[in-house]
Amino acid sequence: MNAITELEKNYRKPALPQVQSGDTVRVHQLIKEGAKQRIQVFEGVVIRTHRMNEVSACITVRRIASGVGVEKTFLLHSPNVSKVEILRRAKVRRNFLSFLRERRGKSARLKEVTFDKAAANDVTAPAAEEEIQVDEAEDALNDAEPLSNVEKAENKEAASEDEPSTADDVDTSDESQAAADEVEAGVDRAEPGEGKAVQS
Repeated sequence: MNAITELEKNYRKPALPQVQSGDTVRVHQLIKEGAKQRIQVFEGVVIRTHRMNEVSACITVRRIASGVGVEKTFLLHSPNVSKVEILRRAKVRRNFLSFLRERRGKSARLKEVTFDKAAANDVTAPAAEEEIQVDEAEDALNDAEPLSNVEKAENKEAASEDEPSTADDVDTSDESQAAADEVEAGVDRAEPGEGKAVQS
């Protein structure tokens, strides 16, 4: 088994985005035609992930092209797959979303969830850096000096200025009552025949 793992190390890519079922991805595939080569982009919903921890990890991406459902399966560690971008992430409870094959239009929509797009697509940044940043923020909070009595008094004064007074509330209620009276008076003065449409 050691020989197999050593052989797989040569073909395994160092880092890949954590693609899940329900993600909308954009796969950049290298196409070679004779002496020419180009990058072809295929965008769709991941309906299946398979063996994600192995060198033979693959995803199946589905999209609707000219009213016809098209599915492609990509080997993530293949040299022909140059890049995988995660565009959106949806909440799903299955690994194989075969029910999407029978659905069209709005019924094929998945419930989208918010996620950090930059962090999900950034395969170069290790998780250790994020932990270091969190630790630095906690150290900064711990090193902060407590507020003095003068600063506490200033904060209380600013909070009391922001609170509305009861006199202001009475004035606004009187103004709203006066506006309502004017509207009622205008309705009473209107003639009953003005609102009717003229029949021809």
